[in-house]
Formats: sequence, structure tokens, C-alpha cells
Amino acid sequence: MTRIAICAPSRSITAEDAARVTALAADYPGLELEFHPQCFLEHGHFAGTDQQRLEALIECANDPGFDAVWFARGGYGSNRIAEDAIARFDSAAEGKVFLGYSDGGYLLAGLYAHKIGRPVHCSMPADVRRDGGEAAVRRVLAFVAGDNAGLEPGLDHRPTVAFNLITLAMLCGTPLMPELAGHVVLVEEVSEHDYAVDRLFFHVTAHLGGIAGLRLGQVSDVPVNEVEFGQSAEEIARYWCARHAISYLGRADIGHDADNTIVPFGLARSFAG
Repeated sequence: MTRIAICAPSRSITAEDAARVTALAADYPGLELEFHPQCFLEHGHFAGTDQQRLEALIECANDPGFDAVWFARGGYGSNRIAEDAIARFDSAAEGKVFLGYSDGGYLLAGLYAHKIGRPVHCSMPADVRRDGGEAAVRRVLAFVAGDNAGLEPGLDHRPTVAFNLITLAMLCGTPLMPELAGHVVLVEEVSEHDYAVDRLFFHVTAHLGGIAGLRLGQVSDVPVNEVEFGQSAEEIARYWCARHAISYLGRADIGHDADNTIVPFGLARSFAG
């Protein structure tokens, strides 16, 4: 039996979210999910206070009875607790898989930088709300059950990481930022103006010297600006990659949608590998 602890380092989910995901997990008899009560707390924007979120994350990571920790939802907040949490993770955390994306990227990055566990970019329980969200959740459940069909198809022999673009930009220069030389870096973005995407690429590409290349995922729900920017997201990515002599390697199917594929940090392998 593979046991997955679910906590919410950022924003909360609802009991209905948890019930829908638990019902889907019933189709995978080798899996057992446990939602930490902290997932349902609310404290302003967050799923409980910083201390409540911190303690729940540490409890899940350090419990030897769980094989994986799945972040319930993104939305902003994990960066406020990531360094303190990682400093308190013990040997039990080292053998776990950590699952999430978007704001969860702060934790995935910090774990990868400190060589703790196996960070994996993938959809989260709250994605069950999206159009087609059940398929997104099933993709992760199947991966944990040993099915690699949901992996990003462009993964190869090179180590790879995947981030929300603004999350990666905020990581640069912090203790959570891993060394990415030789890596293929996948990025995606949601709900940012084209000029903001350009500004993020200006910053991020200046910190990615030595990477093996960059691939662009979905850039979705772009707000309409009063003046059209004049370049597409891909043109922006190509422009800034060229400015910093970074190989632009094409598109990737990651993003804030139900088709978000799975990207294990480092070299691609199965959940049990």
C-alpha cells in the first residue's frame, strides 16, 4: 500500500474537493490518501496561519508512515514557510516523493536544492475543480500507482525541472534556488499580461546561465491590455533566450490546465524508481 499525505502549504481546499479526490483514488486500490485537517483551515488568504501550515507540512514530511506528500493547492504562501520547514525535515522526508506545482514550486525547488526526497511537478487535488480536472488528478494517482503515461513526453536523458515562471523568478537569488546548470528548464505562466511575461523572462534568463535549454509550457488566461504588446509568449521566450545564449528547445505541455503533465525533477523515472 502506498500512502499519500496531503497538506496545504499555501491556500486551503474544501471538504468537497477532498471527497471528490478520495472517490477517484478508490479506483487505485494500491493507494491510500489522508488529508491533513489543516487543508481546510482558513486564515485570510492562507490555509491557516504560517505556523499551522508549517507544522502540518513538517508532520506529513517526517511521518515514516507516508510514502509521498501531495500539496493540496497553490495560490501563494509556501515561500513563507519553505526554509523553516526544510530545516526541520528529518530522515523520513528523504525517502518521500513531494508532489505539486505553481506556488508549490518554492518547496520543490528548496527540496531539490537540499537533495531531500524526490520533487515532482504535477497537478494537485484542487485541480479537480478545473474543466477536465478529474483527468488531471487521475494522471497523478496513476503515476503514484506506477503508470508513467502522464509524464511530459519531451523528457530525455538530461535532468529537467519545471516551474511557474513567476515562482522561478522569485526563487532567483534566494536560498531555495537550486543549481540548474546542465538542466532543461520548463516554465509556464497564468493570468499575467504579455508585458509582465516579458519582464519575468528578462529577470529569469539572467539567472539561468549554463542550463541545457528552456522549453515553454502554456501561458494561459492572459489579461487584455489597453495596448497590444506585439509579441507572443513564444516570441518573448525566444527573444530572451537569444539575449542570454540559452537554447530554446520548443514547447512543453505543462501549465495551469487539466492537461498539465508530470515532470520529476532531475532525471525522469517512475514513482518507485
